Amino acid sequence: MVTEQIDLGNAQGSDQQGNLLKAFAAIPSANIGDGMQRLGLLDSSIQSVWPGACVVGPAFTCWTRPGDNFWIHKALEEAKAGDVIVVNGGGDVTRALIGELIGIRAKIKGIAGFVIDGAVRDADGLAEYGMPVFARAITPAGPYKDGPGMLSIPVAVGGVSVAPGDIIVGDSDGVAVVPRAKAAEILVAATAVQDRENERRAGYEATLDAMLTQRPTS
Repeated sequence: MVTEQIDLGNAQGSDQQGNLLKAFAAIPSANIGDGMQRLGLLDSSIQSVWPGACVVGPAFTCWTRPGDNFWIHKALEEAKAGDVIVVNGGGDVTRALIGELIGIRAKIKGIAGFVIDGAVRDADGLAEYGMPVFARAITPAGPYKDGPGMLSIPVAVGGVSVAPGDIIVGDSDGVAVVPRAKAAEILVAATAVQDRENERRAGYEATLDAMLTQRPTS
């Protein structure tokens, strides 16, 4: 596979960014992590809260006091369609930072999804609305709404530094963070990893098929 190199850091048009996001959407987070020398992968405790959730998009970052979602509401107001809202909630799992009501508001606005170092609730409702959410835990306990917090700054989430505009890729394995400035370089490396794995998988499957074909029937 030949991958067009796109420099997101210098890109001025939405078409270039869209092409880059589309390319990353076709690559599993595991292959992206391998392409980054096993770096840039969030703590494995941060997983999708409903089966089959996937997300790809630029990070809109939020840092909030543990257990408080006042600034997540602010993030929802300021984030653009296609953004992934990435929240440093301090890893606290005692109170949910978002639920289905924030989820449906985000869906209406076109937000791509959420990655939260903290807890969420209403997992069934989030699944019903098709809002991808990756979080550390699920709890029914609601949040406080007092602040403080900050938006659009580098944040630490799941042991990884996330800057505004970094590319977030989440799937059934977890979440990868692609630094914006190195996105084109990492795309080439991740694609090469994926191509090698596809080639090896095809060989193994051919061997397995041959074994099954040769098995005697009774």
